[in-house]
Amino acid sequence: MTQKQTLMRVENLRKTFPLKSKGLFTRRSLTAIDDLSFEIARGETLALVGESGCGKSTTGRVLLRLLQPTSGSIVFDGARLEDLSNEQMRQLRRRMQIVFQDPSSSLNPRMRVRDVIAEPIINFGVVKGSRAVDRRVVELLDRVGLNPDALYRYPHEFSGGQRQRIGIARALAPGCEFIVFDEAVSALDVSVKAQIINLLVRLQQDLNLTTLFISHDLAIVEYLADRVAVMYLGAVVEIGERKSIFGTPKHPYTQALLAAIPVPDPAVSKERSQLEGDLPDPSSPPSGCRFRTRCPYAFDRCVTDAPAMRSLGNDHQAACHLAS
Repeated sequence: MTQKQTLMRVENLRKTFPLKSKGLFTRRSLTAIDDLSFEIARGETLALVGESGCGKSTTGRVLLRLLQPTSGSIVFDGARLEDLSNEQMRQLRRRMQIVFQDPSSSLNPRMRVRDVIAEPIINFGVVKGSRAVDRRVVELLDRVGLNPDALYRYPHEFSGGQRQRIGIARALAPGCEFIVFDEAVSALDVSVKAQIINLLVRLQQDLNLTTLFISHDLAIVEYLADRVAVMYLGAVVEIGERKSIFGTPKHPYTQALLAAIPVPDPAVSKERSQLEGDLPDPSSPPSGCRFRTRCPYAFDRCVTDAPAMRSLGNDHQAACHLAS
């Protein structure tokens, strides 16, 4: 990270949600994000991976301030988001966008494709005049692999992959620099998924985009990401370059996730530990190491002491007492 300019820096980020109290004087909360810290360099793809319910999507929404953080700091290109007014934040969102998992629910079914993509162009004043807006929309459609004849059709007239392309075009419309892809390909067929992934790679190269790619599909992450952050129960337990994470994983949770990746050759066996048990209740996480209830290497210290994130060299870090 020292050789590249940091675009986004997250410091001690925390997000809690209130839960229904069991008694009159009892207040309960769920900690979806717990003391999260990381950086994303300009032009980089950071993948955020982990099981469902670990806080990945909440993290993406908090980074864009679609959800307000409970505490901590988010710095985007030198600006602390918590210090910005609503109007300043609205202007900054021209540079920060999100592509959701389900394009069917994120695209207005009553708006034609031209209007869906033109809306952020007009709102942020990217270009002036209807002809200039139309040219911009056609350029964006071409960039994501759609023909101009899509302009006056409705979202329901397209396939899932085509709708996701429309969603990507809409995110690019205001000229953004940072995009959160929240499980953006998980609902697509395998062949369509590959097409969208190749599109994302091309867009990042052509536009020097900075992206946070949220996914549970490690096979895609290995192909797409520059760095990987592994999340468990609201906290990052390991982070590093893609080759380090996939080649020499240090945290038992990361090792278990990698062991679950399907192998094309049935003759190939995996020696890494398999993940057992269910995710603990996020409203009442285990003491000490939050992964200890499922870890095959847990020992006495794991019950009482929460492991700190330690450096393992080459920008590789892991929160495990046994990591070295």
